[in-house]
Amino acid sequence: MAGTVPFLGVVPLLGAVPFLPAGTTLPPAPYLVTVLLAAGAVGVALRRRPPRVTGRHVLALAPWIALGSAAHVLYVVDALPPALAPLAGSPTVYLTVGTLAGAAWLAAAPSERVPTLLAAAGALLLAPIVAIAIGTGVSPVGARWSIVALAGTVPIAAAVWVGLTRLRPETAVTGSVGALAVFGHALDGVSTAVGTTQLGFGERTPVSRILLELGGIPSVPVLGEGWVFLLVKLAVASLVVWLFAAYVRETPAEGYLLLGFVAAVGLGPAAHNLLLFAIAG
Repeated sequence: MAGTVPFLGVVPLLGAVPFLPAGTTLPPAPYLVTVLLAAGAVGVALRRRPPRVTGRHVLALAPWIALGSAAHVLYVVDALPPALAPLAGSPTVYLTVGTLAGAAWLAAAPSERVPTLLAAAGALLLAPIVAIAIGTGVSPVGARWSIVALAGTVPIAAAVWVGLTRLRPETAVTGSVGALAVFGHALDGVSTAVGTTQLGFGERTPVSRILLELGGIPSVPVLGEGWVFLLVKLAVASLVVWLFAAYVRETPAEGYLLLGFVAAVGLGPAAHNLLLFAIAG
């Protein structure tokens, strides 16, 4: 979502590939190799010592999702030291933060309070990143619309979740992770619509941009024509949660992890939008 992404010394090799967001880049080779090796090492360690996975464990990754989004916002506004900036570009930031989260999960594994420790570690890393972002300056107008988007999303997501679990009671098995998936995609839909309608931001993802630029769509207050994008996001998220219900019931560990990934695809861009609006809106 939004703005022109500075390359900050990274190599823009992927931006012209169809269906990838504008500004998608690869970092210089030393960074790329380092991140891949670190991610591979953590992945091997997790495979050798598979941690226990429940809905609470996956929910504890929410601060880490927000951490990746906040780090990328600093990248977008050119507020990172040059030595760290290549680690926060897209898609490298996903590997960077995922590796850190996996390492934290491994470190917390011996404890009986893994979800609490995992969430706390993510929150402790997130706080200074958000503080640095806010320190670059706050846009009163953008911050206000970020609050409006967040406040408006809560009842929308709650209504969709309640309706989904009543219409398809089997989806209740997905629990807090299913609810997070619905909330994350609702927030992404609302924040994107608000950003394009009220703040003049542009959508970087080609498929999303097509939905936002459909002609002949009646406008509604706050969301403008972006209500169609929100509706599609809610419909797709609800369908995916329903389809994952059986998977979560039969294979909880894998089901929760994959559903957590679905939640991250919505929550990550949404958190990015809110913070970017607040400082650059």
